[in-house]
Amino acid sequence: MPNASQHRASRDGFRPIRVSIEFFPPKTEEMEKILWSSIERLAPLQPKFVSVTYGAGGSTRERTHNTVARMVRETSLKPAAHLTCVDATKEEIDGVVQSYWDAGVRHIVALRGDPAEGVGHSYRPHPGGYAQTCDLVAGIKRIGDFKVSVSAYPEKHPEAASLDADIEALKAKVDAGADQAITQFFFDNEIYLRYRDKVRAAGIEIPIIPGILPVQNFKQAANFARRTGASVPYWLAARFEGLENDVETRRLVAAAVAAEQVLDLVDEGVEDFHFYSMNRSDLVYAICHLLGLRSQALAKPAVKPEAKAA
Repeated sequence: MPNASQHRASRDGFRPIRVSIEFFPPKTEEMEKILWSSIERLAPLQPKFVSVTYGAGGSTRERTHNTVARMVRETSLKPAAHLTCVDATKEEIDGVVQSYWDAGVRHIVALRGDPAEGVGHSYRPHPGGYAQTCDLVAGIKRIGDFKVSVSAYPEKHPEAASLDADIEALKAKVDAGADQAITQFFFDNEIYLRYRDKVRAAGIEIPIIPGILPVQNFKQAANFARRTGASVPYWLAARFEGLENDVETRRLVAAAVAAEQVLDLVDEGVEDFHFYSMNRSDLVYAICHLLGLRSQALAKPAVKPEAKAA
């Protein structure tokens, strides 16, 4: 029998766990069906909010807006729209912010954004635009009483000179009005915990929500990690070794890996999680179930019947 000192918080089903879920706007009719099927599956868990991403260089601006606006109209979800500084004037970005307010959106994820050429290319502020995320945050707050989330990088942003410099950049976002930060995904919980300690030591008190990437496909996840500066521990690669053509076993291993990560974070006092869903619901749903979340009756259906065929 374990004694009191061995109690694990993750075994306590009454903890106030909160989750948010990230989607990306669909490019095709088939991808749109997958997206809305995932939303139907996950909406009854009543996530704290769901966010919709923005492509490099603002390339998905219209699709992001349309997806978020549809969520407001047709679901009980609380959507947050991503917005970047890239390739747009202040007037253009302010217009997008105002259009979100008019559509009923009250939460924006403010990001500097990647260049249109993609990750790895140098960022160049638009001559008439917002130079950095902190400027964008201040601009959003001038337009409306939005909740603003920003990004945080436990292993530092790839372009940052150091982790300390990156934390100073986060502090500038907070000083501009940011309400919370969502981290880049990570696979080693110690990286997040050390980062959280450093952020608090720097006097930053806003919530630092861990970003979790459930591994649907290890090779793709590893490539994505390399592009974004996230490390892939050797033990993670070992767990997926030899499963390239064994889809069923790979799914089971993916669920076990994700469960281990989130439950260990609960034991460290984490109560908020942000899931990068990749528009796939099953693995995220299973993790949420393990965290103690259960389907609830919604005031409105996830998607209205007449909207499914849209």
